[in-house]
Amino acid sequence: MTLSTAIKGRFVLADGVHRGVVSIAGDRIGSVTPGAVGSIAPGGLEQFDDDHVIVPGFVDLHCHGAAGGEYGVGVDPARRASAYHLAHGSTTQVASLVSNVPQVLERGVRECAELVADGTLAGIHLEGPFLSTVRCGAQNPAVLTDVDPRLVEALVEACAQAGVPDAIVQWTYAPERDLEGVFPRCLADAGILPAIGHTDADAVTTRIAMEVCVAQAERVRGGRPLVTHLFNGMPSLHHRSPGPVAATIAAAASGSAVAEVISDGQHLDAETVRFVFDTVGAGSIALITDAMAACGMPDGAYSLGGQDVEVAHGAARLVHGEGLAGSIAPLVDCLRFAVRQAGIPLHEAARAASATPASVLGIDDHVGSIEPGKLADLVVLDGDLRVVRVMRRGAWVDAA
Repeated sequence: MTLSTAIKGRFVLADGVHRGVVSIAGDRIGSVTPGAVGSIAPGGLEQFDDDHVIVPGFVDLHCHGAAGGEYGVGVDPARRASAYHLAHGSTTQVASLVSNVPQVLERGVRECAELVADGTLAGIHLEGPFLSTVRCGAQNPAVLTDVDPRLVEALVEACAQAGVPDAIVQWTYAPERDLEGVFPRCLADAGILPAIGHTDADAVTTRIAMEVCVAQAERVRGGRPLVTHLFNGMPSLHHRSPGPVAATIAAAASGSAVAEVISDGQHLDAETVRFVFDTVGAGSIALITDAMAACGMPDGAYSLGGQDVEVAHGAARLVHGEGLAGSIAPLVDCLRFAVRQAGIPLHEAARAASATPASVLGIDDHVGSIEPGKLADLVVLDGDLRVVRVMRRGAWVDAA
């Protein structure tokens, strides 16, 4: 039920944590008033204790599923995954599809576009199939290929059939699959942000590709290209072979790109997370889950894009092969790790989980921060930074 009420407590705003009252009018934030306010009728005020804190609803740009459901393998599993992440604070979600053959991707995009059309999802992310076989991670190497603009046309058409031709918001590719630099332009023509990832390219190749991405992304909502899960799916930074890590960090540090970071305690060491925040800043970092179907599920056997995955001891790994197969953490867990383990101030971690990814999508005038006029997307956290309640569009969300 949509509320017309007020919430009193400690709120995470752009410059820190402040006590105050936030009024809710329909699906929007009416006002943000610092300090104690005594003029609100008792029945119209919800109050949270000082050991709680209220953050903006999370914006997850890169997520493959949860609760046993994977995006792109059916509408009902996708809805189940989305409901899980919503109940854990992700009030704005982008569904990610792993690499596959064109006909499978067309079906998956069409299914996810239905959820974009009804407001369940904010968009679709294609992770491949134009990726490096050397750095494919949990992507199926058998379906990886050089860039083909015809696939962009086909998938945009699949979205159009669902009534949302602009449903695809970002697309990950490896620069070595596009040495002529045509793909970012092709994406921008379709209103899609380019993202660099799953690449074995050297620093020069990556830097040149990133320059093209930056120039082309200026024509797309949000205006900045992405770096797909920085450090993961690319060679390690070495002083004699800096590779894509150096090139993409430089772009993010300049403010011209946004680096995705999986701070789930498995993909990156806490000091690496701290290094990225110190070097790049929260304004150019998007915390993501990269969560797969096993998120919120017990240990056992699962799959990602048809690849067999075993989940044990807090990590999802390929059964045949090496490396992680996405995460099993909702975004609130990534926020908690950034704050508790990496020492990132809460308001900075919240910015990377909300405002910055909202700016990537070009919707930061509606979501991503607690300000008057924006949608009332709020997450109440307890003293351990665990979700207590979630509000989306002015209505409290039932727990999943």
